Amino acid sequence: MLEYCNHIISEFEKKLSQIEPYKGKKKLYTGVDLGTAYIVLAVIDEDGNPVAGACEYAEVVRDGVVVDFFGACQIVKKLKEALEEKLETELLPAAVAYPPGVNQAEVRSIKYVAESAGFEVIGFIDEPTAANQVLRIEDGAVVDVGGGTTGVAVFKEGEAVYTADEATGGTQITLVIAGALRKKFAEAESIKKEKDKQSELLPIIKPVMDNIATIIRRHIEGKEIDSVILVGGTCCNPYIDKIIEDELNIRVEKPENPFFVTPLGIAFVARNADAAE
Repeated sequence: MLEYCNHIISEFEKKLSQIEPYKGKKKLYTGVDLGTAYIVLAVIDEDGNPVAGACEYAEVVRDGVVVDFFGACQIVKKLKEALEEKLETELLPAAVAYPPGVNQAEVRSIKYVAESAGFEVIGFIDEPTAANQVLRIEDGAVVDVGGGTTGVAVFKEGEAVYTADEATGGTQITLVIAGALRKKFAEAESIKKEKDKQSELLPIIKPVMDNIATIIRRHIEGKEIDSVILVGGTCCNPYIDKIIEDELNIRVEKPENPFFVTPLGIAFVARNADAAE
């Protein structure tokens, strides 16, 4: 089920560290992902091939809401200009995404951030539905667990029939670690990502993962869901899929690198919006 997604993500990861001047003549599209912990830009060509990408840690969004508009604009502009310098071409068409529960005023603010950096925003969509542009599942649920929110989209025959989100994610995991280990937030965030610390941290963070599972259950209950796909940076944790699977008692999978699925999906949204015009 995830072969295509894993292939695209692998190609994108190569481009992150090997950005070269773009010699092609095909149009380029950018996905702008304003996350609670990271801002990610993903660039693809009109055939859907990854071309370049960039990301930076940022604390400008909280629970899907832009709380530092100026800071967000500055980071997106900086990342865009850095990519353009390496690619030796201008990046214009773009799409943005938002947690499903965010109101329209906040959706517009996310769009304004991208436009302030010089992008022409031609598409915007909720995050788990964007992720499915890369996952390509026909029936099931896509769950995007980011830093601040857990977003759920239910698909029937490839179409999103239900979306929702609640405020729980990686930030809550970091706060739990910080409290348990008596560390500052930044240090706890670093510890959270250390591979050799994962088993030691599991008893501390499992209650948050159980809560994420409860959120998912609440939103898929009664919808005849037999599989869940996890994406988002929080799902890089090696235990989260098994914990959620045990709680839901249905099949739970995740891509090899769930972090970049949504940014790439957003780029596909831009490509598809342009093709539809």
